[in-house]
Amino acid sequence: MLHIVDDEEVIRDSLTWLARSREIAATAYASGGAFLESLREQTGFSAEGDCLLLDVRMPDMSGSALFDELGLRALTARLPVIFLTGHGDVPMAVDTLKRGAFDFFEKPFNDNKLMDRVLEALAASRAANAAAAVHQRLDGLSQREREVLELILAGNMNKIIADKLGISMRTVEVHRAHIFDKMNVKTAVELARLLK
Repeated sequence: MLHIVDDEEVIRDSLTWLARSREIAATAYASGGAFLESLREQTGFSAEGDCLLLDVRMPDMSGSALFDELGLRALTARLPVIFLTGHGDVPMAVDTLKRGAFDFFEKPFNDNKLMDRVLEALAASRAANAAAAVHQRLDGLSQREREVLELILAGNMNKIIADKLGISMRTVEVHRAHIFDKMNVKTAVELARLLK
């Protein structure tokens, strides 16, 4: 989902139309506050990825202030930010990129180049979301399941795992089944691919 935050309605409308012409779902917000409110109501990130097109200069809350708030919430990896400005300068662009912005475009911009970068940002967001989901699943494993997981990834058979951990083979099988279930995989090969 492409999120567009710009105080100018004509810009919001044209960017929304441009995104939809490239088959990118888009939602527009008139202010940083309105966007933050939508984040509070949101239950999670899109599996297809998210990207934020953010105007630098807006009343009430500037794009930079909103970007700083997203950084404090550790959201910029899962929600890459592309800044848009009609008043940009080189130092401002360098500063935003150093602080973790995905890109910086000065108005007027090339429509195709902007949408190409949006697609790249959405791909980066999908990858970050997938990695976060894997880490969340790993966090759901018990300490013993983590020990069994490490031995599975090392290529050990159930009998060897049981001997190394001093538990029964049946207990290893139960832990293995729980691990596969929690990690949403069916085989050790899938598990290894997921965690590489």
